[in-house]
Amino acid sequence: MLRHAIAPVRRYTKASHDVVRHSRLNSDAKVLLLYVQGLPESEAAAPKPLSEHAARLGLKGRAYQKAKQLLADCGYLHEWREQGARGRWVTEQLLANVTLTREEATRAREGGADAGVPSERPPTVGGPGERTVGDSPQTEDLREKELPHPPPQDRRAPDADETAVAEEPEPEAEPGAVPVPAPELTEAEGVLLSLRHAHRDLLLGVREARLLAEAAAEWLRRGVSAPDLRRALTTGLPADGVRSAVGFLRHRLIQKLPAARRQVTPTPPPEWTAAPARRGLVTCPGPGDEHVFRPRNDETHCLRCRTAAAFEATLQLQPLSEQWRTRVQECAAGA
Repeated sequence: MLRHAIAPVRRYTKASHDVVRHSRLNSDAKVLLLYVQGLPESEAAAPKPLSEHAARLGLKGRAYQKAKQLLADCGYLHEWREQGARGRWVTEQLLANVTLTREEATRAREGGADAGVPSERPPTVGGPGERTVGDSPQTEDLREKELPHPPPQDRRAPDADETAVAEEPEPEAEPGAVPVPAPELTEAEGVLLSLRHAHRDLLLGVREARLLAEAAAEWLRRGVSAPDLRRALTTGLPADGVRSAVGFLRHRLIQKLPAARRQVTPTPPPEWTAAPARRGLVTCPGPGDEHVFRPRNDETHCLRCRTAAAFEATLQLQPLSEQWRTRVQECAAGA
């Protein structure tokens, strides 16, 4: 392969080999990064999002989202999403030409664009002064001298009073100390912080979760389990997304608060009554072989004998008159 290259003398951008030869960045991500780094100071200082710069290069839709995701994964792009004083959410972006960790990006954001980056300092105003020949001027250091090693302490044996003071128990915590949070508050805060795994629009900070923990703990006190609470907060989200996670969750926790559990009075168990004493065996005077039975009340015959006697009584019918035929004929004649 032949190569013909002429070094430009103007209108060029310095590109690092780490960016140009990066194996994970595609061509769109590299061009977008070099384009933003080559902007003049006046245009780079304008508060424009990265999407507007990408639109000038023709990167839109899926191509822009893929390039942005690659820059963020490789550490070149960092974003912070915060809520302003009026409740509006603002996204701040930092695009660097070197890979930065989250901590380094945060320090660069707080200290300005030039924080941690070596650069040439402007010359000191004024002409050079005269140099005094000789030793360095003796200046009295009024500050306390910091010795590299502290002076050795007196290693004398402790007195009896000091030993008694050292053995005294530590005082108990004052009544105004910070109380330990209830288990419901801790569990509710954990549920609120885990909502970001279900939907990215429900991302909460630690302070925001603590503000809503009391309302969520009330659900747990009313018998709702942690999975049911998480399901109630993540189901049925708006189709156009959640603009304010704190406002949305506060409204849902208050409006969908379940009813309090009713105090059910337990039914007292029935009183236990002692079983009647069993009676002894009694000889039945009925027909047949001699046999015994255990009476329940005041029976004199066993159940089999009583059943047989009742059956025989039902079979005994009243005797008919011997002259029934004569009476029938008389009735027929009289009719």
